[in-house]
Amino acid sequence: MSTFGDLLKYLKIYRRYLGRRMYLLFALAVATAVAQGFGITLLLPLLRASQAGGEPSGEMGWAEGLLYDLLQGLGIADSMVGILAVIATVFVGKGLLAFAKGGYQGYLQAQLLRELKGQLFDAYGGMRYRHYIRRNTGHFINVINGQVNRFFQSFKSFVGFFSQVITTVSYFGFALLITWKFSLMALGLGAVILFLFKYLNSYVRTLSRKQSSEMSTLNKQLVQSLQAFKYLLSTNQIGHLRRRVVDSIQRLTGYMFRQNLASAFTKSIKEPVSVLLIVGIIALQVGVFQDPVTPIFVALLLFHRGMQATMAVQSGWQRTMNAIGSVEMVVDEFDTVLDRQEHREGRALGPLRTGISFDDVCFAYDAEDGDVLHDVNIDVPVNQTVALVGESGAGKSTLVDMLTLMLKPRTGTVRIDGVPHGEIDLASWRDQIGYVSQETVVFDDTVANNISLWQGDIEDDPALRERVMHAAERAHAHHFIQDLPNGYQTQVGDRGVRLSGGQQQRLFVARELFKQPNLLLLDEATSDLDTASEQHIQDSIDALKGEVTVVIIAHRLSTVKNADRVYVLDEGRVIEAGTYHELRSRENGEFREMVEMQSL
Repeated sequence: MSTFGDLLKYLKIYRRYLGRRMYLLFALAVATAVAQGFGITLLLPLLRASQAGGEPSGEMGWAEGLLYDLLQGLGIADSMVGILAVIATVFVGKGLLAFAKGGYQGYLQAQLLRELKGQLFDAYGGMRYRHYIRRNTGHFINVINGQVNRFFQSFKSFVGFFSQVITTVSYFGFALLITWKFSLMALGLGAVILFLFKYLNSYVRTLSRKQSSEMSTLNKQLVQSLQAFKYLLSTNQIGHLRRRVVDSIQRLTGYMFRQNLASAFTKSIKEPVSVLLIVGIIALQVGVFQDPVTPIFVALLLFHRGMQATMAVQSGWQRTMNAIGSVEMVVDEFDTVLDRQEHREGRALGPLRTGISFDDVCFAYDAEDGDVLHDVNIDVPVNQTVALVGESGAGKSTLVDMLTLMLKPRTGTVRIDGVPHGEIDLASWRDQIGYVSQETVVFDDTVANNISLWQGDIEDDPALRERVMHAAERAHAHHFIQDLPNGYQTQVGDRGVRLSGGQQQRLFVARELFKQPNLLLLDEATSDLDTASEQHIQDSIDALKGEVTVVIIAHRLSTVKNADRVYVLDEGRVIEAGTYHELRSRENGEFREMVEMQSL
């Protein structure tokens, strides 16, 4: 793509998030550049006046003549003091415009960062679960934190580049009006220089894309290392991951070094090239064309600044290219995630009235891998407890994900109170669900906030405090919470590290009971707990019998004795169904064999 094409492309990208308000910034940049160029051009009548003792001398170009007529209309054409006052006024105005531009740019940058992070978070919150599980945590963190921040910085570089372009045009434009031959020669040489820099820009753009990709890889590896830190440290296997992390860091720093080298090259040749060009052109203008020195002197000042601005244009575009990989990654991420949003609109559901049914449900994560659920028919009546048992990989967790409608059947139908899954308003359904998984979800905050999920301050809201404590009591968590250093205001640490595993799980259960769900999903919620902790949670679940619809996934079959119905799954199929005692007494039954194996 050409530089002009790139310019339009990225202009559209920034407008996507900032709207037309960004054009005011460009208007301020134009006004600032024009004021600066005009202020320097006013040196021409000042020099004429100083040489002639107050009277114009020598032949004047038409542009110089216009300036003289303007100053004469103000009554100061022959006054050095008056001309100096006008110059001072113009540059004060230029300073005010520059301040307004800088302030407004800062405002737009803040707005851009807010829009990007807010919209991206919303997009992630609405994406399909199947898209989420195909990615990794490091990728999402890299995009919303690292790449969005670089996108934010790229706007500053882009505005700087645009401002330098306008400034360059202003300087060269005023110089062209003063002495067109001098200007055309300088512009021709400047265009050649910028053309030669085209190849450097392409190189920098490639480095930027590689850098963004490598940052994503490095983030993924760092997140995985930190998540598995305890295991890696205890088994002395950090070295294996360290090699991968170090290799990634080396590649990343290599890209950064080459970007910095390109930037240093641009900065180092900026001034020498400008001086050599200007000296050569002046020698040609005075020695060959015999033009007067005064216009050339002013044009020289304009062109010196113009050449500096031209090189700054290159530097600005290079800085923009340095971050362009991040811009493209963020835009692609937006497009990808927005294209994979859940369809959430539909019929709003009230409290669960009759129950949930799976009718001939088949499901596959990937078509080429085949179905993981085959013609599943299951009924979950309202306010009853249903258990799903089977070996690992039997499809139990997939069924739970389908109960939340995070996963949709390939064929068949999931019905909620008789309403097909494709016609349901997802928010109205998920508002009714409590979900306790084997992997505890505990936030680095107080116990109270972990239970209420930041619905308020229990110290200021007695009603909220009562609800929080009641949920904790039902989860058999109240007593251990009271024994903590600060009770319900105790900070539990990252992922609840200051609590035991049983305490974390009971806190998790308390949060779900606080929500007062109509459907409670328990996905192997007690599999990693000691007997006492498991019994506490089991007591909490049993107390809900007849009040809440409960679906349990359990490896320990003793925990499903009180279930109203048990479904046994094997390789994605329901092979047995009945009460615990019915299945326990069935001759040659799969469930009976599983119970006997666990009793050994």
